[in-house]
Amino acid sequence: MSIPRVFTAMITPFDENLKVHFDKAAELADDLLKHGSDALVISGTTGEAPTLSREEKKQLFRVVKEAIGGKAQVWAGTGNNHTQTSVEMNKMAEEIGMDGVLCITPYYNKPTQEGLYQHFRVLAQNTGLPIMLYNVPGRTGVNMLPETVLRLAEWENIAAVKEASGNIQQIAQLVRCLPERIRVYSGDDALTLPALSVGAVGVVSVASHVAGEDIKAMIEAYLAGKTKEALALHQKLMPIFETMFICSNPIPVKESMNLLGYEVGGFRLPLTHASEKELEMIKTTLKNYGVL
Repeated sequence: MSIPRVFTAMITPFDENLKVHFDKAAELADDLLKHGSDALVISGTTGEAPTLSREEKKQLFRVVKEAIGGKAQVWAGTGNNHTQTSVEMNKMAEEIGMDGVLCITPYYNKPTQEGLYQHFRVLAQNTGLPIMLYNVPGRTGVNMLPETVLRLAEWENIAAVKEASGNIQQIAQLVRCLPERIRVYSGDDALTLPALSVGAVGVVSVASHVAGEDIKAMIEAYLAGKTKEALALHQKLMPIFETMFICSNPIPVKESMNLLGYEVGGFRLPLTHASEKELEMIKTTLKNYGVL
């Protein structure tokens, strides 16, 4: 199977009672694949994972995997700040038949680099699934350094890194030091093109809900050596990239999808709807981009 270039970190649709809308999730997953996404990550931060129960995640994994079949890879967001819970979630994902797992660095605990290594070592030893390490210091309070990732490279099922430190130098260091089999993805939409320039293979995207085709085209243009075309698409996409993060993810992207008629519902507390000012900014951006 070819390398996925655009992983979409999928939102979780809710009904009017804020219960997971599983049928809508299946429909959305299929629609994303028709509009630029190569692969999906279910129940990550964008999927409001902290507010989903284990049973909801299990059903969500199963429903989306069955809906997609073999058309694309579907990865499960299974990371937790309790190592044993992550192990159990990975086993559940493996039993369902997911294609891989996205495992965030433990949040709030603020483990040392040794603690991060030991956490992911245990995860790698206890699943046969490919693991994508997810480094996002802005949400977790800890930055996993390239040298720690390099130590983890000894485990064959450490397959990828979603690097969302916002540090291009760190992405470049990862690409330089890791074996080629470990793929590095930008974890920030706005840094996709710069990340490609230092060796990343693609993006784990939020904005691809709204602009997946252009994001895919930008990546393909860059990889084909059409750098001016890639830059033009990057500049076209920047207002979308910026607007998707005017407040906490996934608020802007979920509001966007509702505005575009997808009816993906509201938010479980502590997330809330966008303010009137933020909603107007979202509407303006979507209109200027030409989708609303």
